[in-house]
Amino acid sequence: MEDPETQLWEDSPAGEWVTDLLPGCSRMTLPLGEDDEGPVSATLVRLDSSVTSADSATAPVLHLHGWTDYFFNLPMAEGLAAAGRPFYALDLRKYGRSLRHHQTPGYVDDLRTYQVELEAAAEVIAAAHPGAPAPIVHGHSTGGLTAALWAADRPERLSALILNAPWLELPGDVAARTAVEGLLAPLSRLDPKRALHSPPVSTYWMSLSAESHGEWRVHPLWRPPQSFPMRPGWLRAVLAGHGAVYRGLGVAVPVLVLLSDRTVYRRGWTEDMRHSDSVLDVDLLARRAVRLGPTVTVARLPGAMHDAFASSEPIRTQALDAVRRWLRAYGPEVTRP
Repeated sequence: MEDPETQLWEDSPAGEWVTDLLPGCSRMTLPLGEDDEGPVSATLVRLDSSVTSADSATAPVLHLHGWTDYFFNLPMAEGLAAAGRPFYALDLRKYGRSLRHHQTPGYVDDLRTYQVELEAAAEVIAAAHPGAPAPIVHGHSTGGLTAALWAADRPERLSALILNAPWLELPGDVAARTAVEGLLAPLSRLDPKRALHSPPVSTYWMSLSAESHGEWRVHPLWRPPQSFPMRPGWLRAVLAGHGAVYRGLGVAVPVLVLLSDRTVYRRGWTEDMRHSDSVLDVDLLARRAVRLGPTVTVARLPGAMHDAFASSEPIRTQALDAVRRWLRAYGPEVTRP
């Protein structure tokens, strides 16, 4: 029997929704075949009440998590459902509900690999909501970068894009990215999965977890105190995504980017980390966001953490209000002349 506190999970029966660990949610395994490590799958999660109560013509929301992460934020799902949106979330291959013992956590060597599970999730959602527009995709951090690449490649698969502190560039901008790419090139050829040595940093987890200074009860294997080890092949894939954003993605659908108003970097814990982005350079992200496409809105949220929807309750409310206002202007149900 599955113990969500101590074990990784197994695939659910093909095509079946089963009870999830989050109250009121179900999950479905999306089989993805095999890679060099063995069988691969992703996991689609839905908020059951949002699916049964929503207007059939309302675009659903599909949430995409970030690095060393998974879907745990039930209040975010309930807030979007209260706005009339069917809510789904995707745990990507080798993360969260989709992580298996034979796998290197979080590893791919091309972020576009994830488009396989995004397409599979889109098919399941379309079948469940045949009269609705394509989903509104919400992507956080690395998930925001992945979602942006998918939106550029397959704009017909989504109707709007909401990016929550998306990882669009390496701190240090182009010069830092170029230097790191040069260092990674020989490493990724020799041993792309070799763990890169970096000082352990747990401050973002400390701002999230109820075991420390946060308010969220997170799974100890799916969202551990230290992030998964970075590996040369994976990091080169992320930097390739950054390069594509820098050159301009031309995303055709409207884009909303949610960011904190400031960044605070520290090796050790400070209370400021509960009221700022402690992971990415938000000013750099704001500059890079305008390269995503022709219709981009940037909303700065004073006091937000790296994940606006995991910040303190007043900030979460502000983030949801910003999304609702933006959707009234740019959402797929808006009638335009």
